[in-house]
This record gives sequence, C-alpha cells and structure tokens, in this order.
Amino acid sequence: MVIILDSLEFITILLWLWAFNIASGVHSSIRIQEQRILDDILNESKYDNRIRPSGLVVKDEGQKNESDDGPCEVAVNILLRSISKISDLDMEYSVQLTFREEWTDRRLEYNDSQVKFLTLTDPNKIWKPDLFFSNEKEGHFHTIIMPNVLLRIYPNGTVLYSIRISLLLACPMDLKYYPLDEQECNMRMASYGYTLDDLKFLWRENEPVQLNKSNLDLPRFLFKKHRLEPCRSVTNTGEYPCLKMWLHFKREFSYYLIQIYMPCCMLVIVSWVSFWLDPNAIPARVSLGVTTLLTMATQISGINATLPPVSYIKAIDVWTGVCLAFVFGALLEFALVNYASRSDAHRAARGINGIRYQRRWDKEGNIISDDAAYAMHTLFAKSHEIHANDPNKNFLSRWWSKFPTRSKRIDITSRICFPLMFSIFNVVYWVTYVFRRKDTIREAE
Repeated sequence: MVIILDSLEFITILLWLWAFNIASGVHSSIRIQEQRILDDILNESKYDNRIRPSGLVVKDEGQKNESDDGPCEVAVNILLRSISKISDLDMEYSVQLTFREEWTDRRLEYNDSQVKFLTLTDPNKIWKPDLFFSNEKEGHFHTIIMPNVLLRIYPNGTVLYSIRISLLLACPMDLKYYPLDEQECNMRMASYGYTLDDLKFLWRENEPVQLNKSNLDLPRFLFKKHRLEPCRSVTNTGEYPCLKMWLHFKREFSYYLIQIYMPCCMLVIVSWVSFWLDPNAIPARVSLGVTTLLTMATQISGINATLPPVSYIKAIDVWTGVCLAFVFGALLEFALVNYASRSDAHRAARGINGIRYQRRWDKEGNIISDDAAYAMHTLFAKSHEIHANDPNKNFLSRWWSKFPTRSKRIDITSRICFPLMFSIFNVVYWVTYVFRRKDTIREAE
C-alpha cells in the first residue's frame, strides 16, 4: 500500500513538471516569435524610417485605397492629466498630458495569431509624425524611472505612439472684463516639415480628449468645457496640417471679491468718517484723508503688479480708479470745509469790528449817528433769519436753517452726496460689466 501511494505522488510530481515545461516552452516560444517578427519587419533592407508610410486616397465611390501619393492619416488622442497654473501676468498656462498618435504603416504588417501586438522599446527605429506644439514656450518629457513612452505595432500595421509630456503654453487673454472674465486658452499642434500632400492630422473619432477632472481644479479658475477643431497652418514654405484644442475657463470671482472689492469699499467708507469730525479737528481729518489715500494707492499698485501692462481699460481699473477718486474727493472736501470755516470766521470778525468802530467814534464826541445802531440791528436781524423757526417754511428749509455756517453745510451735503453717488456707481458698474460679459460670451459661442 505504501509503495502504491509513493508511486502516485511521484507520478503527480512528474505531471506538474511536464505541465510547467510546456508552459515555459510556449512562453519562450512567443518571445522568440516576437523577436523574429521584429527582426523581420525592422530589417534595414526592408524598412527605412526616413520614408513616411504610404497614404490613402479617396476615389469617386468614397472608398479609401492605398497609394504612395496620398497623405498619411494620423489620429490624435489626448489625455489631459492636470493643469497646474494659469498666469495672467505672463499670459501662459502649464499642462501635463498623455499625447497619443495612431497611424497605419503597411510595411510593419505581420501575420501571427499568437502575437496580439508588439511593444517597441526604442521608438526611434520606426518613422513617426513630426508633430510639434506651435504655441509652446517650454516643454519636457518624463523619464523617471524610465522614459514614459509607449509604442505598439499591431498585425495590420497600425502603430500606437503614446508619450507623457509637460508643456508651458502661451495663452493670449482679453482682460477687458477682469476679474469678471472668462478665458479660452488653446493648444495648437502642427506638422513641422510635412505638408498637407504628405500628412493629415485628425482627431480620433472615439473620445479624442479624456479629462482627469479631479486634477483640473484651479485656485482662481473653473474649467468649464473644451472644444476641438481642425486647422491649416500656412507659411511661405507651404500649407501644413494642424489641430486645435480650446480650453474654456471661468475666473472664480469670490477670491477677488474678498481681496480687492471689499477692501476698496471699506477704504472709501472710512474716508467718509471725516465728514462727521469737527471742522477745527485739522490733524485728525488730514491724517485720515492722507492715510486712506495712500492705502488706496498701495492697493492699486499691488493689483497692477499681478497683471500685464495692456493698452485698454480693464473692469478692475474702472473700480479702483473711481474708488481712488472718492477717497481723493473726501480729502479735497476737507480743504473746502477748512476754507469755508476760515471765511466764515473772517466775515464774523469784520462784522463785530465794524460795530465797535462806530461805537468808538460815538464815545469820542463825534457827531451822533444811527450807524452803530443800524449795524447792530442788521447783525441780529441776519442771525434771527438764520436761526428762526418759521412755521411757514417746509421741513427741509427748517432743517437746513439749523446749520448757520457754510463749512457745516458742506459737511452735511457730503454726508448725503458721497454715499449716494457711490451707490449709483455700484449699480451702474455691476449691471454694465455683468450683462456685457454675458453678451460677449454668448456671441463667442
């Protein structure tokens, strides 16, 4: 019995070893077959990577047939991995993407049912389209730990080329409505050396662009949508194929509301505090006016430091300019109040001195006249007219008569007019820029 069990265990071990050897042989045979196929299709006597693949021509029946004269069609597909920044100052944006190209090269066809596709570790051995990004400022490939490059060759000669790259691309912006604006940045791809007669770029029909939405959230922008379009690049050396992808961004306004608009409003309101201070409190009113003016100027300088110098007026320029004008107006209002206060004091002094002068002449024995009495009567009559509470007058006139001096009346008028004018400006500003921006976006779409 023991001998039989030992024999069964021995047979089982032999079967396992036999199955393992078969599997290893099959696996090694596939690798050998791949090596043989690569040696065959990439033989220098058969394949020249300096020559582009044969293209396809469309005949009257609408069918595509292979021809040496037709352009080679390249299908482009992009995986947008992330957008790291959008710079208003430099008008550029940084993006990381996986860029894929797919074309057919009949010289790379092979017939082997066991090999689904070949993976080539050295992409330089075959011909590749000479595509470049025409609005690129900087760019680099990713090589950690190994170069992030994939190249597959399918049995029908279809080639898939995929590479991971990071790009810094130019993005011309229209900042007329900044920071209530929406921007469109494009990505332009074109052939550097092959004209339309040799090469044709197409967006892949099935999902030409994939988005990694979790990495498209930016601090100051919201990614809304993208759109694709073919194009042609015309230079003095010929007409070249190209593709465009537009990325639409909406600026997040909450950041600018907290950092720019609310502080400017607060500075304007603080400058109005001087209207409630006594006209004789000269140091307090001057210090308040100058401090708010300098703070407003510093705020404007900080805003302009983050924006490019442009030849047109931006929405933020209108806001900061009007706020600065209100703060400066409050400072000028104090100068007017101070002048009116001194003028009132001089007028009162002249009236009193005139009465005393007439009385002194009377005491010295000059001819007695009624000038002094008339002058005194006139002074008290005017004072009575100012402070009288005439029941026949309306409420506004009675309220206005409570402020006898011009300086006080200027302060009272400023307390009403400055907030009223600033409120009217706010209504006009927000209605104008919000609705005009929406109309502009509608027209662009």
